[in-house]
Parts: sequence; structure tokens; C-alpha cells
Amino acid sequence: MLKLGVNIDHVATLREARFRGLGYGEPDPVAAALACEAVGAHGITAHLREDRRHIQDRDVWKLREVIKTRLNLEMANAPEIVAVALKLKPDIVCVVPERRLEVTTEGGLEVAGNLQAITEMRKRMNNAGIEVSLFIAPDPLQIEAAARAGSQFIELHTGSFAEAYHEDPQRPDELNRLIAGARQAHALGLKVNAGHGLNYQNLPLLYKVPHLVELNIGHSIISRAVTVGLQAAVREMLGLMANYRGGTE
Repeated sequence: MLKLGVNIDHVATLREARFRGLGYGEPDPVAAALACEAVGAHGITAHLREDRRHIQDRDVWKLREVIKTRLNLEMANAPEIVAVALKLKPDIVCVVPERRLEVTTEGGLEVAGNLQAITEMRKRMNNAGIEVSLFIAPDPLQIEAAARAGSQFIELHTGSFAEAYHEDPQRPDELNRLIAGARQAHALGLKVNAGHGLNYQNLPLLYKVPHLVELNIGHSIISRAVTVGLQAAVREMLGLMANYRGGTE
């Protein structure tokens, strides 16, 4: 069964637009996380950025307290955030590149060029009982490096696939890169997640990609929730995901 991790960052973004720096406000990302869990989401994803632009420290600590499924902390390999993760002990961390001026995470992690630092961080997380995923482009060099670093998962960056789908749904190049990347990762013993830019329209095409374990989706679900409600949006996404057959269709 393909699992859904709902990214609640955009709920916090909306709160911070009005209540930044106040320590309270609405909408509450923790309440949103619980609503997603209540209708079948398999996990909750939150990105604690270095600049705290949306998710705040109090959010991740409350999430750790109340989440009953799987807490996935997205994070940069930065000393301050690593220290938070080691104390927080989420079920898994997904290590992402982080740039201060970007609106959302753009591009995959450079693992091959930072292999020693990422391997050392991975060991610290695993020693604390935390699984590690690396958010990477479907690039053979980066996938090989992720395996060498000893991560348990990779999360394939599907942003280029989503952009290509928007331009021309019949364009196969980016989809084929994801298919090849998933096969390579699986052969190397890595579990394969995917995320970024996935929505209700492009998701069915992604099902040609084999070996997928979990999709992490945020913006599309929160956007859909504006018109149909959060729980209905999650149910719709779960309904689509039930059609995944492991890339065999």
C-alpha cells in the first residue's frame, strides 16, 4: 500500500502571515495534522527551517507529543537543526537543501559532494533511533551516493516531473528519470519515497514509477482544502493513491 505523508508547512505559513512572532495564532498546524491522521493519513511531515519562516519549534514539539502515526521532520544538515532533531526524535528525518531566499525547497540535495558530512549526520540519527531519508534528484550519481551514505530512504524530487507534466502531460523524459532512479535505488537496497509538486492531476502518471513507499504532499492538499475542507482533501488524495500497483500498470 502506498502511504501518504501530509506536509503541514503551508498551514503554518498561513498562520505566520498574520501572527508571526506572537507564539500563537490560527490556523493551527498541529490541529491540521490531527485532522489528517483522523481520516487515514499515514504520517505528518513538517520542515523546521533555519529561519523559522513557517513551522516553529513549539509546533514540532507538540507534533511529537500528539502524532500517533509517523512524524517526518524535514531539515537541513545544519548543526542547530540536527541538535533539535536528536532531542525531538522524530520517526524519520528527510534531509533537504535549504536556501534562505527560496519560496519552497528547490532542487535535490548534493550528496555526492558532501558524502562525509552527510554520512556522519546519518550515523548520529541512526544511533538515536531515527531513520534517515535524503531528498535527491533522480540522478544516478546522487542515488549511488545516498546508498554509500547509509541512508534508509531516498525521497525522489518530483518537481521537474510536475513542471514537465504542466507543460505537456505526454512528455516522458522526467517520468523516465524517476522510473530509472527508483529502480536503481531499490537495487541498492534503498526504500523510495517521492514528493514535490505532486497534485490530483499528475499523480496517476507517477504510478508508472516502481517501488514507491510513501508520497509526501502538502501544497496541493492544503490548496484543495480551501474549497472542500482538509479532511475531504486528504480522503480524495488517499482515494487516488489506492490505485497504485507498484509501477506495474
